[in-house]
Amino acid sequence: MEDFLPISRSDMQQRGWKELDVILITGDAYVDHPAYGVALIGRVLESRGYRVGVIAQPDWRTVADFKRLGRPKLFFGITSGNVDSMVANYTANKRPRQKDDYAPGGKAGLRPDRALIVYANRVRQAFKDIPVVIGGIEASMRRLAHYDYWDNRVRRSILFDARADILVYGMGENQTVEIARRLAHGATAGHLDHIPGTAVIRKDPAFLAEFVTIPACEVVTDDHDQFNLAFKRFYAEQNPVTARPVVQAHGDRYAVVYPPPMPLSPSELDAIYELDYRRGWHPIYDAAGGVQGLETVRHSLVTHRGCSGECNFCSLYFHQGRMVQSRSADSIVGEARRLARDPAFRGTITDMGGPTANLYGADCPRWSKKGFCDNKRCMAPQSCPSLDPGYDRSLPLYRRVRAVPGVKHAFIGSGFRHDLFGGSGADACLQELCRFHVSGQMKVAPEHVSDTVLDAMGKPRIETYDAFVNRFNRINQRLPSRRYLVNYFISAHPGSTLRDALEMALYLIQRRMHPEQVQDFIPLPLTLSGAMYHTEKHPLTGKRMYVAKTFRERKMQRALVQYRNPSNRQLIRDALKELNAGHLEGLFFSAAAGKLPQASGRAGERKASRAGSQPKPAGKPVGRRRGNSAKASRTKRRR
Repeated sequence: MEDFLPISRSDMQQRGWKELDVILITGDAYVDHPAYGVALIGRVLESRGYRVGVIAQPDWRTVADFKRLGRPKLFFGITSGNVDSMVANYTANKRPRQKDDYAPGGKAGLRPDRALIVYANRVRQAFKDIPVVIGGIEASMRRLAHYDYWDNRVRRSILFDARADILVYGMGENQTVEIARRLAHGATAGHLDHIPGTAVIRKDPAFLAEFVTIPACEVVTDDHDQFNLAFKRFYAEQNPVTARPVVQAHGDRYAVVYPPPMPLSPSELDAIYELDYRRGWHPIYDAAGGVQGLETVRHSLVTHRGCSGECNFCSLYFHQGRMVQSRSADSIVGEARRLARDPAFRGTITDMGGPTANLYGADCPRWSKKGFCDNKRCMAPQSCPSLDPGYDRSLPLYRRVRAVPGVKHAFIGSGFRHDLFGGSGADACLQELCRFHVSGQMKVAPEHVSDTVLDAMGKPRIETYDAFVNRFNRINQRLPSRRYLVNYFISAHPGSTLRDALEMALYLIQRRMHPEQVQDFIPLPLTLSGAMYHTEKHPLTGKRMYVAKTFRERKMQRALVQYRNPSNRQLIRDALKELNAGHLEGLFFSAAAGKLPQASGRAGERKASRAGSQPKPAGKPVGRRRGNSAKASRTKRRR
């Protein structure tokens, strides 16, 4: 298996290697594709001359699997995989997941809860005094004291529980290479300082020229206001151009988080994605049916990183950053040509995108010199006029890709920001995208309809979505075949009362929308919305917020939105009764049966009518629930 990175001693022997420089451990199956973090880091290290091996989904119950490749010369690099292990293992209602798309055959249970901590401590047990580097999304979003939804408490920085020497946050290629370079030149694990995009434990931060101190772990554990103060100070230190190190005491030691790394240049991104990935799962998984998570991305192209949307419930702000980093068009077209030569390629590129589909080539005059604005957002409450969404770069790129011999379809499967389709030229842009690059369904995320909730999410108002739907309907009339919208919504986000859920349900009923893509809100670690959920206050303003914390209310909010699901009927009755809106029961069940009068101009979610006036829900508001959340069952999880 020489084309893959070594996973066994025999693989090492085939390469003539007696030892490895770096061993990467992951909670995912080993998939050598640029959509998988271990593949990216492994190939980048390999391109710099390091000998790299992979231990995928080790049996954590003993140390045997962790000794499989021997002791590395430089360090162990450990990640839980492409998603946080608690998100991978549990649903939003903390029930164990029955399937894991990142495991062979979709088998659940192959990665432990809190995989980073478990793996790192097994490595410590197997090899004394070996440098341990942790990274990936689980490390990124737990680099300081954070609220953990699954334990329903504040946990300390994962650095301490994992007993790691250094934490890499963000995508991590440059940080990991720098760590390898320093260790190879004789640096010790305890002196890996001043590397942007990393965090370490130190006895005294006085060696730093300047830094920002946030309230200590022990303080934020017991005081919601101090928790939010710590979050607010940390949130303000994410501009790579101006950020300072952030220091948080944990007992008699300190977590030191260095500033985010500067965005990668197009040439740096090109070099990463042009490496020789196998674009497949390791053959050892063939008998199990392969790795399902690969299928949606196998023939896709990553065009950019970062997202200027800065949604409050999303991890991207703290992981990939707010400034968009785009590859060069030549590099992307070159990758499309390589895809087209793959014997397994059948002519369809399933996605050309990044975190937000229509931000390839996006730019702002500030980004290169000053970074992003400290006092306002790029896209909320509306898009800043200085933000260039990059359509003069993206549309020519898409034309070049679809002209590559062997490419029959070049689709964009990532989600679009509907609020970026405004102003002059938007119709022509949207028409070209829908005609050539939408495979029948265009993904957009209005998320909610209530102004209060959308403001809490950091999303544009629903009128912006309504205007987009009208534009989309006009475009549809010019297309040779109809396109539809797949609308994504979130239920029970902080700020959303049961009455707000009713408002959203009535909005959807009026428009004949019955969304399947409804996500129960999950308070992810180190997100702004997660802080809202924990403290019941907005961490940046101090404003008190309503938070639905009981499973019963969370289920009722979702049931109202998914009114066509027969299993939701009793929950809908309960919700309407609680709202003194029982007179709406007939409307809900008629809508569920599809018996409402026909509306015209249907679009979106396959049967959504054109945007119109919004009905006013009736009944009394649900009283604010205060105090600590009810103790959740010990089953946990999410995305």
